[in-house]
Amino acid sequence: MKITHLISSLVIIACTSVAWFILGAALSQRTAESSSTIQAEVSGVWGPAITQVHPQAWFETPNAPGGKAVVLPKSSQVKVNLVSDPKRRGLLWHRTYDVDVKADYVFTNPTKIPQTFYISFPLPTDTAGLNGFVFRLGENDDASQSAPGTSGVVTRAILLPESGSVTLHTGYRTRGTNTWKYQFTDNRRIAGFNLTMRTNFAEINFPVGTGSPSKRSEDPQGFTLTWDYPDVLAAPSIGMDMPKRLNAGPIASRIAFFAPVSLLFFVTIILLIGGIRAINLHPMHVFFISAGFFAFHLLFAYLVDLLPLIPSFGISAACSVLLVCGYLKAVGGNDLFRIALPAQVVYLVLFSASFFIDGLTGITLAVLGVITLAILMFLTARIDWKKFFAKKPPALPATVV
Repeated sequence: MKITHLISSLVIIACTSVAWFILGAALSQRTAESSSTIQAEVSGVWGPAITQVHPQAWFETPNAPGGKAVVLPKSSQVKVNLVSDPKRRGLLWHRTYDVDVKADYVFTNPTKIPQTFYISFPLPTDTAGLNGFVFRLGENDDASQSAPGTSGVVTRAILLPESGSVTLHTGYRTRGTNTWKYQFTDNRRIAGFNLTMRTNFAEINFPVGTGSPSKRSEDPQGFTLTWDYPDVLAAPSIGMDMPKRLNAGPIASRIAFFAPVSLLFFVTIILLIGGIRAINLHPMHVFFISAGFFAFHLLFAYLVDLLPLIPSFGISAACSVLLVCGYLKAVGGNDLFRIALPAQVVYLVLFSASFFIDGLTGITLAVLGVITLAILMFLTARIDWKKFFAKKPPALPATVV
């Protein structure tokens, strides 16, 4: 192998890397534009992340700050049904969901005299509409009389006798995106609270700042989670993140940015092992190999607009392997083909597939690098590098008899 051929091959790889960076940047820009534009549209249809605030009541008394004594529910039974229903728009999946909330809150008059209680229930803000909304005090109350004020809070007054109690029955159905939360407004004591959440998914992830459930059970349809706060001071909020989906745009751009690494590994293996077996490749061979690798990323970048992520990846990988390995078989026969096929499957297909799993790319790159180094060290340990890179003497002219 000539040094000039090696330098030319490196220049070809560098030029191909520039093309990959341009492709990755274009994909990143498309994804960013799609995210900013479509996210607003999705939020307008499905609503934002939903936060339900714990209700409270108050009554007038000169003995409390501001003349109002705040009373929290003596007991709370909340049932939440979360149904993940992600929607794909452009290159991104949006984590939309349906939620059905039903709750019973018991408020008790803590005084020894009758009091007019003002019971308020904050509604989620900026929702896509509340269906089947119920706000009923006691069993015989007319829910149609309850309507939110300008602040988005439903408030009703009721006269409670001394030590008397009333149950607030409330509930609604609505839609949201990304996250659902149940929030306690301050650090007051929460007593007799129970929230049972049912999900239709198994990928459980709690948002930052929320508490873990007291109980959990899994079945084929999803999870049933229970939070019990019998008597807790500064109770943590409750929440659930919707399951993540593989987004084609970010994955395709990251694969393109890291593509030069896989090509460099592959070409190194092919050039060295081919040289050992007296199959000397010209820089033009490296050019067509690089083009075959680039075909995978180019095809994948545009197929994801038309097909699901996994089929797009499979079709693109198959086309690239067919191009590169078929070409190298034509160049060097079965000896080179038997090297190229497993090498491309590992360095292109498996390495690119590692981007589908968060946190796996780094360790995959490290393992491939170490394995490649070990293979090259083993195969080249007895090579005389001076002869390997030495210029071959010109062939002698044929002797005329």
